[in-house]
Formats: sequence, structure tokens, C-alpha cells
Amino acid sequence: MHSINDRESVVNRALTIILATLLLDAVGMSLVFPILPGLLRELAGADATTTHYGALLAVYAGMQFLFSPVLGALSDRFGRRPVLLASLAGAAADYVLMALAPNLAWLYVGRVLSGVTGASMSVGTAYVTDVSPEPERAKRYGQMGAAMGLGFVVGPLIGGALGEWSLRAPFVAAALMNALNLVMAWRALPESNQNRTARLDPRKFNAFSALHRLSGRPPLLPLVGVFAVVALVSQVPGSLWILYGQQRYGWSAFVAGMSLACYGALHAISQAFVTGPLVARLGDKRGLLAGMAADGLGFALMGVATAGWMPFAILPLFAVGGLALPALQALLARQVDERHQGELQGTIASLTSLIGIAGPLVVTAAFAATQKTWPGCVWFVAAVFYLLALPLLFSRRARGA
Repeated sequence: MHSINDRESVVNRALTIILATLLLDAVGMSLVFPILPGLLRELAGADATTTHYGALLAVYAGMQFLFSPVLGALSDRFGRRPVLLASLAGAAADYVLMALAPNLAWLYVGRVLSGVTGASMSVGTAYVTDVSPEPERAKRYGQMGAAMGLGFVVGPLIGGALGEWSLRAPFVAAALMNALNLVMAWRALPESNQNRTARLDPRKFNAFSALHRLSGRPPLLPLVGVFAVVALVSQVPGSLWILYGQQRYGWSAFVAGMSLACYGALHAISQAFVTGPLVARLGDKRGLLAGMAADGLGFALMGVATAGWMPFAILPLFAVGGLALPALQALLARQVDERHQGELQGTIASLTSLIGIAGPLVVTAAFAATQKTWPGCVWFVAAVFYLLALPLLFSRRARGA
């Protein structure tokens, strides 16, 4: 009994460190949003701010796409711990670089390195998979989602507050947080991957060919297709929420910021306390369907919402919709053996990043084309888009999932 309790204590401590790592990834990524326009005006001039803002976001997502499978494959071969420690050390150094960036070129270098080190999410997911029994995985993935959601609430608040004092201060704060997390991980994070691959296959580093390597059980590829649909639909609120609220309802910056904070807070609460019990009761596949249904209904209601208070009332539906991704991750994790969890999670993270490059561009362009004739059109299209996932989910190949 004593040894079981000791093992549970080690696992819980390790999970806390992993969740802190993902929290800091989200904080570091999002704290630049409030201060980046001002910093770009300082380094590039007002006329070029919009162009470089979009380019820097795309660079970050692009690096995550390219390097998530690399870090995942490295963690399969050498272990999760050394890859995570290297990522944390690199992130701390990178934020120092961006705090000191004397010109625009250095800022781009910093965002490239941020994207590379931020790709450690795939390793964190593989770590959680390693230490979680199968019935607990959806709950743990939900806790990961909660940590990320909290990071996207806290990050802009920290960035905005410190940015009032200095445009470089948020980067210094991020560097200090990553350095502290590195120390904690060095002292308390054990290795979780006890089934490391015998050799390193460089072909696994190719993000573009990653989907061809997901041979696993037959349900795997259809489920990856479902994941792509869910990830693409999630780009709509992520890209459009503030823009839509200000143009459709005339939200002030304060109201827009509060709405985003409420969105992130409800999502984090749902992921932490609702996802695990609900998916355990419904099962992974039904939990996925319930999440997509709640999300789809929320999108449809956003399409017809005419007053500024209505999106706030719709937020709980989006929070419940957040259980779709953890349930889907649990389904995917069951399709490969323990030795290839890092590769799977790296591929999934790369797919998410690839969609994150194109998604915001497509969503905002679609809104610009329809805002005068039918402002809510994009929301309706997102709701309908979920229907594309159903043939994949219930296909012959996916029935064994």
C-alpha cells in the first residue's frame, strides 16, 4: 500500500509540472498579443504593423507545425524528460532574446524559437498518456485543456498590465516563469517513457509526411480526419470573437477583453471539472458527439445573435463543446501502442499548427466578404462543417474505435 501511495504521489507531482509547462506555453504565446502591435510600431513603423503582426503569428504556428513531430519522435527515442527540459531552457533563453531585440529581424528570430520550443505540447501530451491509465486519459486531457485555457486568460492580462509599464517587460516575465518551471522539472519530473524505441528514424521528422506514418489500427486515419474538422472549426471563435464583437455589437475594448476572459475561464472550468466525469459516463465517442453538438448549437445561435449581451449567454455552450477534443484525443491514443505515443501526439500537434496557419486567414477573409450581407454567415458555416465529421466517425474503418 505504501509503494502504491508513493507512486501516486510521484505521478501527481509529475502531472502538476506538466500542466504548469502547458500553462506557461499558453501564457507565453498569448501575453504578446496586447503588446505586439506597440512593439511593432516601435521597431517597424505604424504602416507595417498589421502586416508584420499577421506574419509573426503565422511564423509561430508554422514552427510548431514543423517541429512538433520532431520533438515527439525524439521523446519516443530518448525519453520525455530530456526533451521537455531542453524545451523549457530554450523558451527561457528565447524570451530573453525577444526582450532585448534591437530590431525587427531579431523579433522574428525570437518568434521562430518560440514556435520550436512551444511544440513541446506534443511531448507533454505523450507524457500524460504514459502515466495515465486508459479510463483516466480523457479526464487528464481535459485538465491539459484547462491549463491551456487558463493560460490564454492570464497571458493577455499579464501582457497588458506589464505592457503599460514597458513593452519589453512581458517577455522578461515569461523568461522568469519558464526558468522557474525548468528548475521544478529538473528537480521533480521523472521519466515516463519506459518503452523507448531502439533507434531514431529521421523520416519521422518530416511533418508533411506524418499522416502517412499513422498506420496503427484501422480507426486511426478516420479519427485524424475528425480531429482536422474539429481543429478547423475551432479557428472560428479563436480568430473572429473580438473582431465580430466589436463590428457587430460595438463592443468597447474593455467589453471585448472581458468577453475573451469569460470565454477562457468557462472553458478552463469545463475542462477541469466537467470533461472527465461526463466523458467517463458517456464514453469517448458519445462524449465527442455531445461536445460537437453543443459547439454546433453555440455557433448557430451566434449566427442569429443580434444584441451584445447574447454571446455572453451562449458561452456555456462553447464551454461544454470543449469536451469534444479530450474525448477525441482519448480515442486516438487507444489506436497506437505506448512506444509511438510521442509520434502520434507530435503529428496531431503538427496538424493543429498547420490548420492554425491557414485557419485565421480563411475565417477573417470569409467574414470580410459576408459581413455586409450576412454577418453571421461564418458561424452558420462552422456549425454545418461539423457534419463533415460524422461520415468519418461512423465509417467502416472507424467502427472499432
